[in-house]
Amino acid sequence: MTRGATAARRAALEVLRAVRRGDLADRALVPALAGLPAGERPLAQELVYGTLRLRGRLDHVLAQCATRPLHQVQPDVLDALRLGAYQLLELDGIPAYAAVSESVELARSVAPKAAGFANAVLQTLQRRATSLTFPPLESDPRGHLVAHGSHPEWLVERWLARLGVEETTALVAANNRRPELFLRLLTADGPARLEAAGIQATPHPLARGVVGLPPGTPVLPVLETAAAVVQDPAAALVVQYADVPAGALVADLCAAPGGKALGLGIGPGLTVASDLSLGRLRRIRENLERTLGQGACLRLVLLVADGRAPAVRPADVVLLDAPCTGTGTLRRHPDGRWRVRPRDLAALVQLQRELLAAAHEVVRPGGLLVYSTCSLEPEENEVQVEWFLEEHPEYAAAPGQAVPAVVRDGDWLRVQPQRHGCDGAFAARLRRSTDAG
Repeated sequence: MTRGATAARRAALEVLRAVRRGDLADRALVPALAGLPAGERPLAQELVYGTLRLRGRLDHVLAQCATRPLHQVQPDVLDALRLGAYQLLELDGIPAYAAVSESVELARSVAPKAAGFANAVLQTLQRRATSLTFPPLESDPRGHLVAHGSHPEWLVERWLARLGVEETTALVAANNRRPELFLRLLTADGPARLEAAGIQATPHPLARGVVGLPPGTPVLPVLETAAAVVQDPAAALVVQYADVPAGALVADLCAAPGGKALGLGIGPGLTVASDLSLGRLRRIRENLERTLGQGACLRLVLLVADGRAPAVRPADVVLLDAPCTGTGTLRRHPDGRWRVRPRDLAALVQLQRELLAAAHEVVRPGGLLVYSTCSLEPEENEVQVEWFLEEHPEYAAAPGQAVPAVVRDGDWLRVQPQRHGCDGAFAARLRRSTDAG
């Protein structure tokens, strides 16, 4: 326990520690927020996501104010400094003295001898806040987007080589914006229910059934009002692009966390949603039970199965929403930018190929295979599809026409954060020939 730091700041530090251990930030936040008074929860969440989102920028400015290299600072103390720097530089509603003093107390709680060092660094940062320097975008775009843009160097280099400076700058800026809150409504009367409850909801211009909520809207009361799930428009667009025929048997092979499976389950057919473990299916089951109780008509069966050994066949439509680097969701999952490494890309490409090979065995002749990711990387997207089509010439592109042209890139669905104002996503819709054996 610290003497001066509020419960929100203590909880934020614990979540950052959990992320360093390998936990996902959104999962680590659940128990942390549950243990806080309601009034402290918004600040704790803002501190966690904001500090993770701008970690690269915060480290750059802290390095200008510290008397020793940051890699020599104890990790817990460094996280306390990051929290303090975020409050000083990004949160106007917090007095500077509170940002400094409570961050010093956090540092003292994990390393008593570090309090003086933490105080000196943050006091220096407060004095120099208007004179901090960054590499200029014009002459050093890589350095600027790594430091001020707060993205890992390897990703910035990849994007600059492929997209150029202007597009990469726009992508980095999009990733650094606080994500909006979107709902996927699962009943036709969802908008009327929200309106009757006085909840402002704006239909999304691209994704059917998706509405945006004003910033700061509490999620739980909204979910009690209408049969809905929290879902980014990009994920909903994958289901829309799949354009599943009425009455189809759908196999969703990597279903967790389940938003796409629930969207598929609205149709008159049957969707079999499977994933590796019961634990991974728990969230789908909870949302399914809740929305069924709110009047949703969902035909959905849950099965525990490895996507490389599907538990159902044959199917009219197979959705393989493959595990990926998640580089399209870095605004919503800012810890991902620091967790994913270049070596992970090669390992995930191999896993995706194993899953595609298994998915192929499930598709009936004449059926559809929909491959999707939330990645922006070609190796996980179009290059992967090209490989699959070379291996399986009995398949051909059957592009979905149910999405707006602005998110269609030739035969594929391509949603881009910097262009479409939501997460990134890719999908390919492939039809197996009717004479395939």
